[in-house]
Amino acid sequence: MKTALNILFSVIIVVLTYLLVQSIMKPIRFNKEKDTREAAIKERLIDIRTAQEAFKSVKGYYTGSFDTLLTFLRTDSLPLVFKRGSLTDDMIAQGITTEKEAVKKGLISRDTSYVPVLDSLFYKDFTVDDLRYVPGMKDTEFQMSAGRVMTTSMVMVNVFEAYVRNDVFLGDLDRQLVANYNEQRTKITGFPGMKVGDVKEPNNNAGNWED
Repeated sequence: MKTALNILFSVIIVVLTYLLVQSIMKPIRFNKEKDTREAAIKERLIDIRTAQEAFKSVKGYYTGSFDTLLTFLRTDSLPLVFKRGSLTDDMIAQGITTEKEAVKKGLISRDTSYVPVLDSLFYKDFTVDDLRYVPGMKDTEFQMSAGRVMTTSMVMVNVFEAYVRNDVFLGDLDRQLVANYNEQRTKITGFPGMKVGDVKEPNNNAGNWED
């Protein structure tokens, strides 16, 4: 009888130890996986921001359509200005106060050529079609929109945002830990996910993970 009780107690101790270890390791594993996924998403959102800013430099506005943005990346070009010479003190002394005047007089030159957008912005083997998808979730697209908003200075500015919610890219992990993380991120950033830009107020296209 005593031997049986000892065996039972040993089993209970082993089970309790296992459960304790699991309770400790669960949030550790969650955070490790979360950090890995977030790192990949940050890079993708930064690429989207880079593409959007190039699009605006040519078109004058942002787009809420990935189809439009990807077509721009594949087919459009960006101006590249080659500068030869610069405004000098002697030119200023002669009354030439701007580069534009110096260019007209042939004292300096500015030549513009055009290079493909992809060559300017991304590395050689960059896969354009992947830009719209959340890393690790091939069929899941980022949400993206664009518009115009009034600043506090009463100036209308173009804005865009692209985002993915935590519930989407962490949906296969522990629900309670995801809920806790949502609450934490909402308190800190006002949004339970990862986002770049904002269509409600201008933020210089910052990511909500950036200080």
